[in-house]
Amino acid sequence: MSAAYTIQANGKVTLPKAWRDKYGLKDGDVVAFVETEAGLLVLPREMVAMQALDRIGQALKEQGLSLEDLMEAGREIRQDIYNERYAD
Repeated sequence: MSAAYTIQANGKVTLPKAWRDKYGLKDGDVVAFVETEAGLLVLPREMVAMQALDRIGQALKEQGLSLEDLMEAGREIRQDIYNERYAD
């Protein structure tokens, strides 16, 4: 589905109800605008978060790390900080 819409004086554009229903968008939802070569892409916030997690996962994989490795390193760092601040 494609259509042309007028941007209102305050910068608002109303998304058609069919699109809001199809993509599960409702009042108060946050969307992201991503600039592409073809123009602007509108993504629900959850999609942006999932893409970011995918990029993080790929970066970890390229470094030979797993999510479990990262979580364990975080536990060790927190323990070190605790020991520095509260150990006798």
